[in-house]
This record gives sequence, structure tokens and C-alpha cells, in this order.
Amino acid sequence: MSNSRKSGPGNRYRSGFLRSPAWFARRDRWFRKEQRLGRPLACVACGRLSRAEHLELHHLDYDGVHFVDGSWRAFERHEDLVPLHPCCHELLHRLIDRDVVLSRHRSRRVASMLALDRLRAKLTDREESR
Repeated sequence: MSNSRKSGPGNRYRSGFLRSPAWFARRDRWFRKEQRLGRPLACVACGRLSRAEHLELHHLDYDGVHFVDGSWRAFERHEDLVPLHPCCHELLHRLIDRDVVLSRHRSRRVASMLALDRLRAKLTDREESR
């Protein structure tokens, strides 16, 4: 098992799923549900409020992502997706990719949550030092 990102055409998830109509529809459903629930949209790393078009969704779990009969299906549970600003999302993945324990010896969910805790702490320290 590896949580490290694989780049290039060999990564069907990144080159296929994240560009598929199934993912865009799922993403839209996620943001509509948050709106329906009356929750303000904010990055889970830095806490800054934002609009849907300025946020990306990070998968805590890939259990709902399937490739069936030649097309992608997006059945992620609502709580398996968390909103992040693109820069915070990149930082989260860098923390996971660079830590052997997180990238290879933890479940995707646990690795993401541990990295997210570290990222929040780093961003809080940075804000406090200003």
C-alpha cells in the first residue's frame, strides 16, 4: 500500500478519474450538500472561508471510487471528502509523500488526518509569528 502520489499517465486516478464527468458531478453534489446543511465553506487546513470554485476536495478514502465497464463511478461518502485551498492541498500531499510512515505504513484516512494535523499546526505557527 502506498499513499504517495504517482504522477503521469500511469496514474489512472489522477489522469482519468479527476478529469471525469463522474468526479465533477460528485464534487458539485458535495458542495450542494454543504450549502443545504448551512455550513460555511472553509479550507480544513487554514480555516479561511472560501467559495466552492476556490476549493479542491481531498479524498480521505478511495472506497467510493470505481472504474466499472469502461467508465468512472464516484460513490464517495460525504465525510470521505474534505475541502482545501489548492495550495493547502498541495502542502498536505507533500507532507504525506515525504513521510515514509504516512506514505507507506498508514491507511489513507489516517495518513491524511495526521498530515492535516501537522499542516494546521504549521499554518497556525506561521500566522502567530507574523
